[in-house]
Amino acid sequence: MAKKGPNYVCRQCGYSASSWSGKCPSCDAWNALEETITLDSNKGSSFLGSAKALEINDNWGDLAIQDQLGRIKTDIADVDLVLGGGFAPASVNLLVGQPGIGKSTLTMQIAASIAKKRNVLYVSGEESVAQVGARATRLGATKSNLHLVASNSCNDIAKEISGGKYGVVIVDSIQTIGMSELSSNTGSVSQITNSTNLIMNVAKKSGTTVVMIGHVTKEGAIAGPKILEHIVDVVMQLEGDRYDGFKILRAVKNRYGSTTEAGIFEMQESGLQQVTNPSQALLNERVITDGSIILATVEGSRPLLVEVQALVNESHFGYPKRASSGFDLNRLNLLIAVLEKRTKLNLSTKDIYINIVGGIKLSDPAADLAVVMAIASASKGLALKSDAVVFGEVGLSGEIRHVSITQKRINEAVKLGYKHIVGPKITAQVARTAHGSKYHQATDIKSTLNEFLKKE
Repeated sequence: MAKKGPNYVCRQCGYSASSWSGKCPSCDAWNALEETITLDSNKGSSFLGSAKALEINDNWGDLAIQDQLGRIKTDIADVDLVLGGGFAPASVNLLVGQPGIGKSTLTMQIAASIAKKRNVLYVSGEESVAQVGARATRLGATKSNLHLVASNSCNDIAKEISGGKYGVVIVDSIQTIGMSELSSNTGSVSQITNSTNLIMNVAKKSGTTVVMIGHVTKEGAIAGPKILEHIVDVVMQLEGDRYDGFKILRAVKNRYGSTTEAGIFEMQESGLQQVTNPSQALLNERVITDGSIILATVEGSRPLLVEVQALVNESHFGYPKRASSGFDLNRLNLLIAVLEKRTKLNLSTKDIYINIVGGIKLSDPAADLAVVMAIASASKGLALKSDAVVFGEVGLSGEIRHVSITQKRINEAVKLGYKHIVGPKITAQVARTAHGSKYHQATDIKSTLNEFLKKE
């Protein structure tokens, strides 16, 4: 790739300079100049493409069918579910997560599974071949079609991809890969942007599927420029507690499928294993006491029963403490305000702690009712029946509002033997599907707390 020479462009105003400086001479923005690749204009003709315009007609439906048939299956059910049926051909996929969450483990398992059917190249920019090989041996991923290489050169990786020898290439990780044309350090904005662009271009031309591992910042956001997420076709995020609990795989972005699905895994000696019945696993060690409520939530399209725990103590300081694990703290403060306003509970002098068991992070609005009942239960020392499940969104007026996928929540509770289901108003037809369980329609939090929280 020919260059005129070093070129630095301001990401704020677009000013171009031949040398780097801490402050942009044009807009006065600090640390805004980034090194870019400038191609020699005399070489421009050699980079002209041969793209042809196609007419959109009725045959495009057949192309969609071919895409489904051409998917690269990982044979890991939850991964295929999140991807929408497997990796799309010639797609660029990004997997991100906290350090130690299991990204390299999962990608090695995926590589080993795909290597049963086609050639796979695993590129490690962080570890040596011996280190990656030791992990592969531990996970039983020693396959004849699985090849390992340790390299930080994006040029070498692009050359391997362009050869078309491998059906899938895994890059671990994109933040450690750099281009020889750039003088900046690996992990810089310029290196990440240009390396990803080069890999994407050769992947599309050669029909190779690429899976890249990405880092996250201290705040949990994807490290690097935002353009990284725009360039790739699929962004998957592995969430959960790095030391214990379940790991949840979600698709934050998916050009070839839904972003509502979720895969649930558990780390074992043999790697990340799918949890076939997560609801049962989460409730195995439950202790029946005040402050413990079972919630019927949904992860993607999968119903899940989780335990919501609350602890309410008298505050010994002037300002009561509110803390939550697995539940949004701002939402918790809002629900506490609704409780105080719409019921007779006085929580202004109480420390309140909320915990979602199993390392699950809830974003489901249906968790509101469970959190409210858990706080009231812990505050008054009253317990909900041990065979009861709740769900429902709470409004600012204290009303219980409708939530989505009600049918699956009811079915999951019935399947696990719960006899009482407390939720928002539903049609009589849906209520009849509870089968041997009784569905209680809640209208507002005050009457619900008075009716269902009793002394054991």
